[in-house]
Amino acid sequence: MTRLSLALLVFGLAACSDPDAPVSEPPPQTDTAATDTTLVTAEMAAARALGVGDAAPDFALPDVDGETVRLGDVLEQGPVILTFYRGAWCPYCNTQLRDYQQRLTEIETEGATLVAISPQLPDSSIVTQTENELAFPVLSDVGGEVSDAYGLTFEVEEGTRDRYRAIGIDLAEAHGTPGVWELPVPGTFVIAPDGTIRSAFVEADYTQRASVQQILDALAAL
Repeated sequence: MTRLSLALLVFGLAACSDPDAPVSEPPPQTDTAATDTTLVTAEMAAARALGVGDAAPDFALPDVDGETVRLGDVLEQGPVILTFYRGAWCPYCNTQLRDYQQRLTEIETEGATLVAISPQLPDSSIVTQTENELAFPVLSDVGGEVSDAYGLTFEVEEGTRDRYRAIGIDLAEAHGTPGVWELPVPGTFVIAPDGTIRSAFVEADYTQRASVQQILDALAAL
């Protein structure tokens, strides 16, 4: 084929094309922030949780007697050890809280106040405090707003929900949040009187908890 014939062929094809045919456009961009329904896992929560140097969000929660405990008020008395636990049903949590109770005098000697928080309804918090003979405030964060503020909340996936139900644990019922299965990643924060987090132990592995010695070391460093 001569160059002239080739040129005429290309021209003819162009002339026969439909000028009103829609122009191909790239697919619209998806707003991932609006459509992301990925389950928030314990690992994700642990990675985004507040840490050293962050300001500790203030809160006001009820204790087992129905009295309101506000973080800001407690900080006026000195440092605060704030520990988030999963619930009365969790053996690791009970062991941790009993360990803290056994050495509570050492913590208080440093001028600090220990406060424990879970998403349980107050009745379950009473069980936690009574059965473990705890002499420090045990607060109920129903709805998990404080856990959210500290970046600790994660969603319990379906397989785990089934295993919990099989042994009689219904977290949605225990928390007073129908259809919502959420927990805090266990976390312990040492908060200075000015409201700054000076130590943070947050671990997605629920079997790992801050030791009393770690807490005492953090207090000594204030």
